[in-house]
Amino acid sequence: MTAVFDCRTSPLALARTEIRQLPVYNAGLSEDAVRDKYGVQHITKLGSNENPYGPSPAALSHWNDISFSLFRYPDASAEALREELSRQSGIDTDRILVGNGSEQIIRMICEAFLSPDDRLVTVLPSFGLHLIWPEMMGARADAIPMTADARFDMPALLAAVKSGPLKVLMFSNPSNPVGCIMTDSAMRDLIDACPTDTLIVIDEAYWEYAQSSPEYADSLTILKKQPRPWMVLRTFSKAYGLAALRVGYALTSGADLTSVMTRVRDPFNSNSAALEMARLSLLDQDHMRTSVEATLSEGRTLKTALENRDYFVAPSFANFLFFDAREPAAALAERLLEHGVIVKPWKENGYESWIRVSVARPEDSRIFLRALDDVRQP
Repeated sequence: MTAVFDCRTSPLALARTEIRQLPVYNAGLSEDAVRDKYGVQHITKLGSNENPYGPSPAALSHWNDISFSLFRYPDASAEALREELSRQSGIDTDRILVGNGSEQIIRMICEAFLSPDDRLVTVLPSFGLHLIWPEMMGARADAIPMTADARFDMPALLAAVKSGPLKVLMFSNPSNPVGCIMTDSAMRDLIDACPTDTLIVIDEAYWEYAQSSPEYADSLTILKKQPRPWMVLRTFSKAYGLAALRVGYALTSGADLTSVMTRVRDPFNSNSAALEMARLSLLDQDHMRTSVEATLSEGRTLKTALENRDYFVAPSFANFLFFDAREPAAALAERLLEHGVIVKPWKENGYESWIRVSVARPEDSRIFLRALDDVRQP
């Protein structure tokens, strides 16, 4: 007898309660999607904070050599990359974890450490996965809004971490999407206010852009001097121009913490081409620094241009700007798409009029500003 299956049950109804309520991360639009929908040929993509200067040419010169080993499984331990990261960071290799982008490491943190009703403190607006992955595990995320002038609200953050049991403190520095930074003294005070059994996670995806600022907190020095477990997350997707290959890493407080994370790590979670391109890119610091300096310079020029149009622009130490459009951001972003310009309108409560725009080459800024002048409300 042939089995008859009742297909009327919704897959969503079968999902865990936390999943049913989970938002989908807004990954932005691809160039092809915009080209097909709006019939525009030239696309100016300023929604994903990519490095417009691309990967290291020295690293790319080895691309064909990498292709000869594609039939082999990658090194599951990412040993060669971890050794180079160790050499440059001063962190032992057994305290370094490599992931398929830092997004995967954020997910691993939540899978390894968060249970239903555990509490996490972060900021608002935030990198979406700082909220989505904890909520996936049934944890409670307390997101502390930025100040009116788009900076970390340190009194509110201090109050939040002191207000009860706290499993994880996680935030980005520089902030994504705002771009502001936390200073040494502020970070030290915040960490010292946390319970001693709190896991401290600082997402430094844009570290290379901010590290030269004397105001920027030296997180590794601060974290090493206190007893709580900690992780600092960094990535090759931004300053190193390897967004397509998905390589992120964590520097951790100890081999025991890395070991716990390894228990939830996918086997072979980073591919061979990605691991080798990341290692080779680390060897070409000149290219990275040159592209960072060019981006920061253009960011200052673009910020001035937006302020001359009477927009409030948050202070930024990264490769993007966050500005108050003074109108619904989603509608403005839609009109920009008709001109082939992709930006990221923010959707979190209280920030629906804000747009994050990536800093790219000067010619990209000019296209964006011309389109903005054409479509913005007076």
